[in-house]
Amino acid sequence: MDTITLTQPVKDGDILVSNGETFALGFFSPGNSSNRYVGIWYNKVPEQPVVWVANRDRPITNSSGILSVDETGNLVLLEKDRSLVFWSTNISGVTNDVSSAQLLDSGNLVLFQGQNREVYSWQSFDHPSNTFLPGMKFGLDRKTGLNRVFTSWKSSGDPGFGDYSYKMEFVGSTQLFLYKGVKKIWRTGSWMGDRWSGIPDMNTKYLYNVTYIDNNDEVVIVDIIRNTSIFSKLVVDDFGTVESTIWQEADRKWVAFWSAPIDRCDGSGGSIGFVGDELSCTDIY
Repeated sequence: MDTITLTQPVKDGDILVSNGETFALGFFSPGNSSNRYVGIWYNKVPEQPVVWVANRDRPITNSSGILSVDETGNLVLLEKDRSLVFWSTNISGVTNDVSSAQLLDSGNLVLFQGQNREVYSWQSFDHPSNTFLPGMKFGLDRKTGLNRVFTSWKSSGDPGFGDYSYKMEFVGSTQLFLYKGVKKIWRTGSWMGDRWSGIPDMNTKYLYNVTYIDNNDEVVIVDIIRNTSIFSKLVVDDFGTVESTIWQEADRKWVAFWSAPIDRCDGSGGSIGFVGDELSCTDIY
């Protein structure tokens, strides 16, 4: 199944699978941790990286978790006795027991209120973790004020909000910035119509078709993968690196094809996007 309802929840041990079987949703324990989290991961590859986490900073310490739609139309993460709420979509809704959440084949978890399946009231793509997937919007919804920010995990065993964040800013020309805490450490440069000025590798042979949208409703970028049979992701990791990888079926592993920042200490001359001359290697790594 790919749908969650009031009467059809996901319990710890259940797996929700998108219609095309590209993504799965369920409970997991990262690294050597015994804590339980609800996450979404790539389903069709042996190495199944988690691309989204619901309860990042509120783990469940046992296997009693339930992800369900409640009487208010929200998606909620509870323990079996329903005494504690570990995570919720927390939107203003109406009491409606036919509301449902569906895992799409894009990796997006969407919440529908009532029987209207055309308009969703919430989506995981608007609340990213550390991973940017093809089809996601990166940037600002001017109507709601929502600015989608990607934040690293604390560590490989803890998906809580880490030190590094990657977000769009709009002072002067629009740019993407990588932060360590409140310090800017790398930037893409401004948008040049077909690529970011600080990323010359974004040429006509780039893996994605990148669309930049700036209108009254939003200012965002959207990456659409050229070959839809390729699995890909861009991750802000806990070491302060933004890295794009693709699944290489021949080698049966994830292979990096772009990353930033390039280590300015390795003599490669890759410091074009660094922010501030005062930064040292230890500031970044």
